[in-house]
Amino acid sequence: MTVVPDQDLILPDLLSVCAKAAQDARAVQAAARQGVMALVAPTGKVDGALFETHQFAAHGFAWLSTYVEALAQMAGWAERLRADGKLGELEQLILQCAFGEYLGQIFGGIAMSQTEIVRPADFGIDSAARHKLHSAEIGLLRRQGNTEAVRARIARLIADGHNWGEAALGDETLEMIRDQFRRFADEQVIPYAHEWHLKDELIPIEVVNQVAELGVFGLTLPEEYGGLGMGKTAMCVVTEELSRGYIGVGSLGTRSEIAGELIRLGGTEEQKRHYLPLIASGEILPTAVFTEPNTGSDLGSLRTRAVRQDGAYVVTGNKTWITHASRSDLMALLVRTNPDTKDWKGLSMLLAEKPRGTEDDPFPAEGMSGGEIKVLGYRGMKEYELGFDGFKVPEGNLLGGEEGQGFKQLMATFESARIQTAARAVGVAQSALETGMRYAQERIQFGKPLYAFPRVFGKIAWMAVETMIARQLTYFSAREKDSDLRCDIEAGMAKLLGARVAWANADNALQIHGGNGYAEEYPISRILCDARILNVFEGAAEIQAQVVARGLLTR
Repeated sequence: MTVVPDQDLILPDLLSVCAKAAQDARAVQAAARQGVMALVAPTGKVDGALFETHQFAAHGFAWLSTYVEALAQMAGWAERLRADGKLGELEQLILQCAFGEYLGQIFGGIAMSQTEIVRPADFGIDSAARHKLHSAEIGLLRRQGNTEAVRARIARLIADGHNWGEAALGDETLEMIRDQFRRFADEQVIPYAHEWHLKDELIPIEVVNQVAELGVFGLTLPEEYGGLGMGKTAMCVVTEELSRGYIGVGSLGTRSEIAGELIRLGGTEEQKRHYLPLIASGEILPTAVFTEPNTGSDLGSLRTRAVRQDGAYVVTGNKTWITHASRSDLMALLVRTNPDTKDWKGLSMLLAEKPRGTEDDPFPAEGMSGGEIKVLGYRGMKEYELGFDGFKVPEGNLLGGEEGQGFKQLMATFESARIQTAARAVGVAQSALETGMRYAQERIQFGKPLYAFPRVFGKIAWMAVETMIARQLTYFSAREKDSDLRCDIEAGMAKLLGARVAWANADNALQIHGGNGYAEEYPISRILCDARILNVFEGAAEIQAQVVARGLLTR
C-alpha cells in the first residue's frame, strides 16, 4: 500500500473533541452507576444477594467503566504525544478510531463475552436519557471516528510492519529497555517458541538463565535486596516484549514477581534478606501454589492443612494448576493453619523449599507428589497437580512469622500480578497483530496480497487500534501503582480489557490465515491457544468484572 497523506480524515481540533467526549462519557458512566445502585443497593449500601441477582448489570457496569477509562487514557496518551512533538498522523487516526468505536459500543452495546451484550437499557437508561447524554462531540466521533476510510488509512500507515504508533513512554530509559527486550525476543525467542510449543517441552534452561541475566527476576525488587529497583511500568514494558515473543517466556517473571511481592511486603527482615537476592538473581525459581481442585477463585474454601509439629509445619492436601512446579525451587504455599476456621481468616503462607525436579523425577521431595496437566497452550512452563502428604516446612518459613495472615498477604500482591498479566495480554495481542499482518502481506489470492482486501486490512487496522488502547490502560494502572496509589480497580480493568483484546486479535489473525491458521505448523495456532488462557488465569474475566464493579460501587 502506498502511503499518501490524507489529513482530511482527521477531525478538526481532534484532541479537544476527544477530551470533551471522554468527559461526556463519564456522565454516561454516572448514569449507569445510578441505575445499577438502584438495583443492588436500594438502601444506599450494596447488598450481596442483590448484587448476585443483578450480576449481569453489575458486571456490565464494570465493562462500561473500563471503556470510559480506556478512552480517558487514550486522550491523555495523545496529549502527552502532542507535548513531546510526537503526535503524528497515525496516532491521531488511532485516537479517532478508538473513540469512534468505543463510543459506538457504549451507546449500542458492549460485548462482555461472545453471548453477553450489555446495553444502556440494562442500566435503566431509557432512550430519552440516552439522548440527553449524547453530546455533539460524542455524535461526531460516532459518525466519523471509525469509518472505512479511517481504517484504510491506518492500514496504509502500518503497512511496513514497523510503526504501530508511539507508545508515549516518556522516558528514555524505558525506551532503551523496550528496544533491548524486543531484540532479545526477536533473536532468542520467536525463532524457537513454536517448536517448544509443538514438542510441549519446558523453555530451555539456557533461555531462563538469559532472562535472569537480563535482570527480569529482580526488576522491581529493591536494590538493597539485589534487585534493580524499577517500577511496575518497566515491568510492563519488559513483560509485553517477552510475551510478544512467547507468553511462556513473558510469564517467567510472573512467578518471581508474585513471590518477590509476597516476601517484600509480608516477610520478616530475615526472610527478605535471605530469599529476595536469590530470587532476583534467578538462583532460585519460585512458583505460586494457591489453587485447589474445588476452590478456584474461592480461596476462603481452601482445605490444604498445615499442622505444627516438632519445629515444622506438616502439610497435607492437594493443589492444582501450579505453573512451573517441577522446575521451581521455592513454593509460596497457601495453607490452612487454623482448622477451626472455614474462611480466609485461618490461612497462612509458607515459603516451602523443595529440590528442583527433573524430567525423570519431577517431584523428588519427600511427602510431595505431582502429575502434569496437559494443556492446549501456555506450555513452556507446564502445569501440574500436586499432592502433599506429610510434606514438611520449617517453622521459620512461615511468611511474616504470624499465622492467619496468608490471605491478606496474597491480596497485597494481586494489583501487581494483574497489571503484569495485562502486560502479557498486550504482548500476545501484539504478537497476533504482527503475525496476521505478515501472513496477509505474503499470501497472494486473486492476483494480490490478502492485505489489499478491505475485510482483511480493516481487521488488522482495528487490531492495531485496540492493542494501543489495551496498552495505554495497562500503563495507566502501572503508573498508579508506581505512585503508591490503590489501583485494584485500574488493574482489574487493564486485565479485563487486555485479555479480551488478545483473544480477539488472535481469533482475527487466525481468520486471516484461513484454513492454514488451523494447522499446527503455523504459529498463529499456538498464539490462539496462548491467548485463550488470559481470560481465565489470575482471575477470570467474570472475577475481574466483579472486582471492578464492587470497587466502583462502594468507593
